[in-house]
Amino acid sequence: DYRLHSDRFFFATHPGVPSEIFPEGCGFILSDGYGAEILRNAPEHRLAAATRKALMLRIARTGAARLLAAELA
Repeated sequence: DYRLHSDRFFFATHPGVPSEIFPEGCGFILSDGYGAEILRNAPEHRLAAATRKALMLRIARTGAARLLAAELA
């Protein structure tokens, strides 16, 4: 379901997790304590304009509500 809300979707993990458990249709990032490397780039699935606008408004409203709550606390 997350891929429906992003242009590109990546999974990230550390070397102790087998990479075979992650789907091929998503990007893959391998990281350790010192850095990370993209091993498989994610295909691009552009969001519809209406979906992008709705997500951005939701993020903006959530951020504004958190700032207001922090200011009143």
